[in-house]
Amino acid sequence: MATDSQQESYPHTGAPRRRVLAAAALTPMLAGAAAPARALSTRTGEGKSHRAVEPVRTAVSDWEEVARVLGRTGDMKRNLMYHTALPRHDLRVRSHRVAVKPALALGSHVSFVRYADKSTLVMGDVVVTETEMQPFIDALHKHKIGLTAIHKHLLSQTPNIWWIHVHGHGHDPVSLARGLRAAFDRTGTPPPRPPSRQQALDLDTAGIDAALGVKGSIDDGIYKSVFVRRETIIDGHLVLPAGLGSTSALNFQPLGEGRAAVSGDCAMIASEVQDVLAALRCAGANLVELHNHGLTDEPRLFFVHFWAVGDGARLARALRPAVKATNVVPVG
Repeated sequence: MATDSQQESYPHTGAPRRRVLAAAALTPMLAGAAAPARALSTRTGEGKSHRAVEPVRTAVSDWEEVARVLGRTGDMKRNLMYHTALPRHDLRVRSHRVAVKPALALGSHVSFVRYADKSTLVMGDVVVTETEMQPFIDALHKHKIGLTAIHKHLLSQTPNIWWIHVHGHGHDPVSLARGLRAAFDRTGTPPPRPPSRQQALDLDTAGIDAALGVKGSIDDGIYKSVFVRRETIIDGHLVLPAGLGSTSALNFQPLGEGRAAVSGDCAMIASEVQDVLAALRCAGANLVELHNHGLTDEPRLFFVHFWAVGDGARLARALRPAVKATNVVPVG
């Protein structure tokens, strides 16, 4: 269970006023409404302050040329993020004797966001093999797209694979898409497949929902429980939509008889890190990687990937304290 000091960090137990205000500012974005105008400010490395720029709502139709260049269609998340999934169905990955399904931990994805100053931000997480990694990075550099993390989601995996966070910003979204496409073409990322029919999972999903306090969803045979930070996150001078680069997620892959392999990721501020790591170990989870997703985010976020195997609902109950040790809100 969370300690008394951890409980005090939650709005419903008397959180500091600044967190309550941050949660209030986030609520319209989670509901899919346009964010209200806010006088947010940020500082440059030279100490100069300027107003942060807000994201604006878009529709799938606004991203048709981006979809054409990427070679696949995406969807809108909370009316602010044009999200495109590029799962690595071509890879046959094993970790700790588990055959890893693409939706558990092999889901490359990129998200585009339009801003009030007419600029576009793209952020994503991409799965590459070790032989693909350097050519992929070289293509990103050639097209002026940045890298913000090179890390692992899994332990002892075969073949040897890596995850790379990408970050691009400019006034030509199609140019950004071309750069990403050039980098993806250096990998074996397969073309999109027709959507498969959702099937019932051999998991106590109701028990998982009750334990974690969030309604999960099924994605290609994986049960996913997702949370986002309550605070407004600013990257450089851009206000990030809720969940962009700041998501906590627990992915459950059924293994039979109610058992599951869990690949998870917790988003934390610095003061939460040690409590989360300790809670994960108390739950029997293996820690994989402690890292950052961004370079200029404020507040500064840290992420920990973890792995656990066992009864799905029992694991969810054991992992709940790690989630409660962070300032997040569930996304149903």
